[in-house]
Amino acid sequence: MLLIGIIWFGTLSYRHLIPTDEGRYAEMAREMLVTNDWLTPRYNDYKYFEKPPLQIWATALAFKLFGIGEWQARLWSGLTSFLTIIAVGLTAGSLFGKRAGVIASLILASSPIWILGGHFNSLDMGLSAFMAMSLFAMLLSQSAPKKSGAEAFWMILCWANMALAVLSKGLIGIALPGLVLIAYSITSFDWQIWKRLHLIKGLIVFLAITAPWFIWVSLENPEFPNFFFIREHFERFTTDEHRRVAPWYYFFPLLLGGFLPWLLQLPKGILLAFQERSNQEPIFKPLWLCLIWCVLIFAFFSKSQSKLPGYIIPIFPALAILAAAAIDRTFFASGPSSMFVKQKQGSTIWAFQTFGFALIFALGFFALPEVAKTGKPYEAQSYAQYAQWIGVALSVITAGCLLAWALRKKQPAKSILVFSMSFLLMTLIAGTGHETAGRLLSGVDLANKVRPFVKADAPFYSVNMLDHTVPFYLGKTMVMVQYPDELEFGISQEPDKWLPSVEEFVKQWQLETDKDALAIMRPEMFEVLKNNNNLPMEVIAEDPSRVVVRKIQPTESN
Repeated sequence: MLLIGIIWFGTLSYRHLIPTDEGRYAEMAREMLVTNDWLTPRYNDYKYFEKPPLQIWATALAFKLFGIGEWQARLWSGLTSFLTIIAVGLTAGSLFGKRAGVIASLILASSPIWILGGHFNSLDMGLSAFMAMSLFAMLLSQSAPKKSGAEAFWMILCWANMALAVLSKGLIGIALPGLVLIAYSITSFDWQIWKRLHLIKGLIVFLAITAPWFIWVSLENPEFPNFFFIREHFERFTTDEHRRVAPWYYFFPLLLGGFLPWLLQLPKGILLAFQERSNQEPIFKPLWLCLIWCVLIFAFFSKSQSKLPGYIIPIFPALAILAAAAIDRTFFASGPSSMFVKQKQGSTIWAFQTFGFALIFALGFFALPEVAKTGKPYEAQSYAQYAQWIGVALSVITAGCLLAWALRKKQPAKSILVFSMSFLLMTLIAGTGHETAGRLLSGVDLANKVRPFVKADAPFYSVNMLDHTVPFYLGKTMVMVQYPDELEFGISQEPDKWLPSVEEFVKQWQLETDKDALAIMRPEMFEVLKNNNNLPMEVIAEDPSRVVVRKIQPTESN
């Protein structure tokens, strides 16, 4: 775990921030810090009420303690994801034995989607971590003796984590665990669990954590409740207003790729959950609850009209517990002769899994020329370099799988360790190597060229676009022009802070007396303004997707 932690946190700073989430949430935290307004989240100086502020608070605090930078912006995702890796091991270890706990931690630490989510500045990982913690606390509480202090402690901790999940991304932090509990009760005929939820104490803790900010921000911003609770929850799930429509099977490839190393263990884990459910004794069934958790959350977001890859990350800790139980009860089986048959079957599956992945990834080398051809023409060199990173990642995983295959008989525990660490390294190498292609998206080089021209009190216009990284790297908010993008609500609350059309911008620019005025736009818009309006402007920096200009005075033009 120490080695995993060093690798986990040591790679947070390698990449520059890319749009949209990484730049957005880093900039919101920067603005919160510099304005010292910890109540009302803002983005580009406009009110931004789409999500609660827990991660923005945490990131702003990281900026205050460690300075403003990339790894600080990703620290919350890295910290919450790593703590969940530890927590899933402790939970599985308590329920099924120490070995199962270690395996569960290794499974989650080597699941590609969890690795990438833990190294990406997005709200999804914080939400997933606290939802997972609420699941773990529920498992431990309901497995404890009835009316014991352990039952009460873990159940109150469950309520607290649901509250933190709500402050991370909204009401799904309590709605989804509630739906899971209902589905579990119905399918397992376990009605006694409702008597062990410590509802009164739990609700007090939940409201003590969540209510202060929601009440305070609503008093200061009366428009908040309708926008947040109706538009950002009910309409997001039931309508396609957010333009994130995808087919019902959207999450299946993400599930397969995100849990790729351990897919072959899932059928056995699911079977164990059904066997547990078939037990007629009135006892708590932890594996069945984990399975219900995965199925219901996956189905919920598959049904939603708004879909993004990070939405199903909360199911992966529960998948790790199912897969860990499967490996522990088969690969390391002991006892009656029937268990040794299962152990032999488990060893056969493991041999097929390790050698099969080695073969598949070895064949991946033949696809490297296609990686080099990915992207637009101006990205050719970047993706050629990225193909080299992919080649290194393929080398690591192929060698790791072969070593795991060789160790499978005499040293099965080491075989699992090598296999999981190989997937961790492969994913991090491929993920961090994306910097070769992502640097252009990040806008950091553009910002470095523009920075000498930026003045604190001079306007900076964003013409018909919203760039999600340049404001962060410049430490400068922008005046939106014509296209509100996702800032439509904030602009509607403070319309005097923006220009509603390019024509208005042209007039403003011509009247602008501040020679330090700047504007960013896409190359197509720059050509329109240059050819049709003959505006007094000079290009000071550009890249394939953005142009930054400064205002020049007539004397300079002449």
